[in-house]
Amino acid sequence: MVDDDAKLILISEFIEQKLRKEKELEFYQDELIKLTKKISMLSREVDLTNSIISLIKSDNVYDFREKWIQQEEKKKLLEQSKIHDTE
Repeated sequence: MVDDDAKLILISEFIEQKLRKEKELEFYQDELIKLTKKISMLSREVDLTNSIISLIKSDNVYDFREKWIQQEEKKKLLEQSKIHDTE
């Protein structure tokens, strides 16, 4: 009878170990999904940053402030020319 009890204990230990490992596996699979999403986001951010750096290095950045000032100056000149034309 001792052998049967030992077998039952051994089987129950294996079942408990299997359940623990399944839970651990599920935890790490969930963490892997989270990490994969983070890696994807960070990769896109790095790509964007690299693109911005490339644009800056090649001096292809559009200076909105400078363009706005130029447009304002053109408007003033047009207004002044209209005033002069009507005089």
